[in-house]
Amino acid sequence: MVDSFGSSHGSLGSTSSKLLDRARSRDQDAWHRLVNLYGCLVLYWGGRAGLQQADRSEVFQEVLQAVAKNLEHFRGDRRGDTFRGWLRTITRSKIVDHCRRRSRQFPATGGSEAYQRLLSINTVDVEQSAECESPKERSLLVGRAMRIVRAEFEDRTWQAFLRTASDGLSSSLVAEELGMTPEAVRKAKSRVLRRIRDELQWVPE
Repeated sequence: MVDSFGSSHGSLGSTSSKLLDRARSRDQDAWHRLVNLYGCLVLYWGGRAGLQQADRSEVFQEVLQAVAKNLEHFRGDRRGDTFRGWLRTITRSKIVDHCRRRSRQFPATGGSEAYQRLLSINTVDVEQSAECESPKERSLLVGRAMRIVRAEFEDRTWQAFLRTASDGLSSSLVAEELGMTPEAVRKAKSRVLRRIRDELQWVPE
């Protein structure tokens, strides 16, 4: 599925400035859309840094608070600036702050398992976990976008999309399987792909 997107569009494009402008103006729908789509990356980066589930959840909330507070300062008007890059930077900072804060809560001589676990988190791993977009990150975003838009399509349309875009079957084979015409299958695939790309706010090449 990721390869199906990446082969024609490359890396995920920048988040729509219109969506960010709406979120800055306290539009709750826009804010929930950002959280719903990009929250999975914050949790993923926390996992890459070695955080356990409870710590990831706490960092997640801290990141959301920081984004809400500072979103008005992110403009993305310089070349290379992206919302995801900005989000990675905030997440990295919150992970490090969280680990330092947690480590101070446990005595170094108590043999605390939690303390030892926090000490074992490698700062380099924390840095690397938020440095660059990986195939896994793209897969997470695409998967999240698919779950968001799934309810908008009837089952046969969705199956036509999955069987062609994900499974790589020809329109003719899928048409026979689903009782559709090849043209209808191609249109179904195109409709779903277009909707997913809209949700991801991809920038055309």
